Amino acid sequence: MARRLAEAGVRFIQVTYSDNSNNPAWDQHSNMPKHAQHAAAVDKPIAGLLADLKQRGLLDDTLVWWGGEFGRTPYAQENGTGRDHNPNGFTVWLAGGGVKPGITYGETDEFGFNIVKDPVHVHDLHATMLRLLGFDHTRLTYLDQGRRYRLTDVSGEVVGGLMA
Repeated sequence: MARRLAEAGVRFIQVTYSDNSNNPAWDQHSNMPKHAQHAAAVDKPIAGLLADLKQRGLLDDTLVWWGGEFGRTPYAQENGTGRDHNPNGFTVWLAGGGVKPGITYGETDEFGFNIVKDPVHVHDLHATMLRLLGFDHTRLTYLDQGRRYRLTDVSGEVVGGLMA
C-alpha cells in the first residue's frame, strides 16, 4: 500500500507496525525475546517495499526512514528479560531519496551504550532529512504564540556524510 501511495504522488506516508497486543511491539521492558518475532514480521515487508520502489524508479525520489524513539540499554532491566530506553546510542536507517547507500554512520562503545564516533543528534537527523526533502531547516519555521519556532529547535546541522 505504501508503494501504491508513493506512485500516486502522496508526499508523506507513515507505516506503523503493530502486533495487536496490549504490550507495545517495540517497547520491550519485560519481554525482550519478542523483538526477534517483531523483527521477523517486518523484515520481508520492508525489503519488499524497498525493492518495489527501486524497481519502479521511485527510490531515488523517496526517502525511507525506519526507527523508533529510543535505543535499548545493552544490559538487562529488573527481572532480566527486558531493556530500558537508551537515548545515548540507538539505530535508525535511511534509504533512497539522496541518502548515501551502504554506509554505517556513527559508532557506539564496545557495550553499545554511548556514542563514541560521529554522533548525530535528533535535530541533526531532522535537519538532514529536511535537506534531503528540499527544505532549509533554518528557514522552515512556524509561528506559535508570537514566537517563530523551527522543527529542529535552535540547533541541528545537516550531516553531509549521510548524503550521496
